[in-house]
Amino acid sequence: MAQQAIPLPAARLGRAAGATGGGATVSGVVLVLPDGDPVSARRPSPLAYAAALPLARRLARDGRAEGLVAHAVHYRGQGWNGGDARLVTDAEWAADEVVRRYGDVPVCLAGHGMGGRAALRAAGHPAVNSVLALAPWIPEDDVAADPEPVKQLVGRRVMIVHGTNDARSNPELSYRLAERAKKANRDTCRFEVHSDGHTMRQHRPEVHALAVDFVFGALFSRPYARPVTDAFAAPPPLGLRMPLAAGFGKSLRP
Repeated sequence: MAQQAIPLPAARLGRAAGATGGGATVSGVVLVLPDGDPVSARRPSPLAYAAALPLARRLARDGRAEGLVAHAVHYRGQGWNGGDARLVTDAEWAADEVVRRYGDVPVCLAGHGMGGRAALRAAGHPAVNSVLALAPWIPEDDVAADPEPVKQLVGRRVMIVHGTNDARSNPELSYRLAERAKKANRDTCRFEVHSDGHTMRQHRPEVHALAVDFVFGALFSRPYARPVTDAFAAPPPLGLRMPLAAGFGKSLRP
């Protein structure tokens, strides 16, 4: 008897964090896209989803007064799977669901690893005004049939953050993508986290502080911290190889 494939679950938004109490006004939404695999038929990884929660909770906590809501996204499956680009479809569905739930509010896609690639790809959704790609997984130039597209980033604020010791997602490939993106969209910058790996755990407080600064500036027009302002203004390569200062998190505290 032939075995039947186990059906994958539908994509869905995780529990909302942030301005969700009675009478709360939602002014902006962050969709946090977990990591995934280049090819996989497996169900979505609960570990990857759990790894996305700290950033979602940090953004929601700091942005509660601004009316920020954050959702981590449950994918249908774990794999990108070539031309299917399943994680992109799930990210676009999630943006549609935000519009259905909250109306016309700006959306930031914040993804890690393969989720970072999905965030960059899904940036063309009309509700999306910004993309935060953490250690995005980018295919090798000689493997991909076509280079990663960048035209969908026009009109969006884009920040890429990558550890220089990442052994899973090649930081040089995210740099090359940022170079092409900067030509199409000047509002693109990239920070390098020296000596850190794929999860950027060693400098997590600084990475999360950078994420907060970027998201609040993009969604709520808050003034950016000086390093972020300089990164957007600087031409390549400086604006794409901007080092993340060790004291960045402290510089944001009163």
